[in-house]
Amino acid sequence: MTLNAVVVRIGSDPSSIPLVLLHGFTQNTRCWGGFDESLAGLSARRTIVAVDAPGHGRSAHDDVDLVETADLIVERLEDLGITKAVYVGYSMGGRTGLHLAVYRPNRVAGLVLIGASPGLADAGERRIRRLADERLAEQLESETLEDFLDRWLAKPLFAGLSTEAMARDARLSNRPEGLAASLRHCGTGAQENLWPRLVQVRCPVLLVHGSDDPKFERIAGRMAVELDRRSPGAQLRAEVASVDGTHAVHLQRPPEVASVVASFLDANGL
Repeated sequence: MTLNAVVVRIGSDPSSIPLVLLHGFTQNTRCWGGFDESLAGLSARRTIVAVDAPGHGRSAHDDVDLVETADLIVERLEDLGITKAVYVGYSMGGRTGLHLAVYRPNRVAGLVLIGASPGLADAGERRIRRLADERLAEQLESETLEDFLDRWLAKPLFAGLSTEAMARDARLSNRPEGLAASLRHCGTGAQENLWPRLVQVRCPVLLVHGSDDPKFERIAGRMAVELDRRSPGAQLRAEVASVDGTHAVHLQRPPEVASVVASFLDANGL
C-alpha cells in the first residue's frame, strides 16, 4: 500500500514547481485548517499535494522511520508525475521534509519548515525523549483516542487554536496503533540528529515560527546559522519569519503564513 496523497488543487501552469504539504503528529490531510486554501489562492499556477504520513490518515506503513518515509513520499509523488517539489512541513512534517532534503536532495527544490527542528543533538536527551514517546505510545494503545487527543490538544503548544483549527474530528479518523507506531519510529527521540547534516541541504530554506513559541524561535535562529554555513551564495541563505501565534501558527494565521511562504517562493524563483 502506498502513502495516501490528496491533490489539493491542480495548478494552471504545468511547468511550475508543485508544493507538497507534510502535516504534524496526530494530523492528516484534512487538518490544514484553511492554510492549504490560502496557499492555493496565492499560488494558483501551482499544483498542491497533501500527504498522509505513515500511520496517519489513510496511509499504512506504520513501521517505517523518517528516512524510509522520505523514500515512500518520493515514490508516491512519482505516481502523480511529480519528480521535484517544494516541501512545506509542520512539526513532524518539517522533520520529514529535512530528511527529504538530506537523503533525497535532487527531489527538493525548496523547503519551508513551520515549528520544526533537526532533532536532538544530545544522546542523553534523545534517550529521555524516546522514553517519553514510548509512554505516549502506550497511552494510545491503552485508552481511547478521544481521551488522548483531549490531553494532546490541551498542551500549551496549541494555545490559541480555534475549535475549527484543531480539526479534532479529522484527527479522530486516525488509527491509535498507527499513531503509536509513528511515535516509536518517527518521534523526535527515534530520529537521528540532523544538526551536523544541515550543511548538506542544497536548497533555499524558510524557517517559520510563532512569535509566542520561544523554543522554536531559538531553534529557527540556530538552524539559520548552521544553514548559512553552506555557501556564501545568497541562493542558499536561510530565511527566518516570525508570525503572531504559537506553535501551530499556520493554523492560527493561515493567510499570513501563506503570504510569507509565497514571498519566499517568489524571492527564490521557485
